[in-house]
Amino acid sequence: MMTAGIGEALALGSAATWAVGMILARQLGATLPPLALNLLKNGLVLLVLVPLAMLFSAGPWPQLSASELAWVLLSGVIGIAVADTLYFRALNELGAGRMGIIGNLYSPLVLVLGFLFLDERLGLQQWLGFGLVGMGVLLVSKPRREWKTQPAHTLRGVLFGMLAIALMAVAIVMVKRILETQPLLWITALRLGGAVGGLALLAALPAMRHRVAFDRHRVPWGRLVVAALVGQGLSMVLWLGGYKYTSASVAAILNESASVFLVVLAALWLREPLGRRAFFGVLLTFSGIACMLLGRATP
Repeated sequence: MMTAGIGEALALGSAATWAVGMILARQLGATLPPLALNLLKNGLVLLVLVPLAMLFSAGPWPQLSASELAWVLLSGVIGIAVADTLYFRALNELGAGRMGIIGNLYSPLVLVLGFLFLDERLGLQQWLGFGLVGMGVLLVSKPRREWKTQPAHTLRGVLFGMLAIALMAVAIVMVKRILETQPLLWITALRLGGAVGGLALLAALPAMRHRVAFDRHRVPWGRLVVAALVGQGLSMVLWLGGYKYTSASVAAILNESASVFLVVLAALWLREPLGRRAFFGVLLTFSGIACMLLGRATP
């Protein structure tokens, strides 16, 4: 089901709330290893999301076949449990700037997968918007200062980052058609349930226990809860809503604006300087968003 404007608005809202969550969670990686951070954030969101799904969704349970349920759960394992953990690991090894560059692979991958498996096509204005958003995000996510340092494990971090982005793209295309016909909150909760289950099994493995160990006294729990509910929970619902109500290609391109929202919010909220290149990148990105909104993709 495609509803004019709603999917695009949800995709942009997801990008904005993700950026807010990233600012709130900025220092969580210093006290929590990637696997533990991923498990705690998603577990907190699941505890809140299930009661909300029961309260606001029409009917107690979505009408899913066994195969559809399996696809939704598998999407959560692949796209959240595995992909997010790899993403956090790559982020720790490469830093935000380099991961911003690797993140640019996401929308092209979704475009290709949407073309192959969902029969989606972009119109001329969408392609123009895609180019503008891509150039804008590239400018914003490549701070000059960071490239003066060389991480100790660059190749490993790049491989982890690329694999994480590829798995995210595959996982969302897997559930695109199911999302279109099922209650948004329930599908989000089920997908998150698959992720939390996968993360819990992974954390229980003897070889992985040292990767989830942390000092609970050093964790800023209040910041973690707010970051999880805003940057993970609300952002995830809006993110999946974008894919539910518009084409996967358009939603993916609009999701790319998250790094631009992050730069803008950091300038407004944290008073971080907004350089000339970043400012030009912001203008390019929002020009691309305007092109995406003016011309809709063919479903």
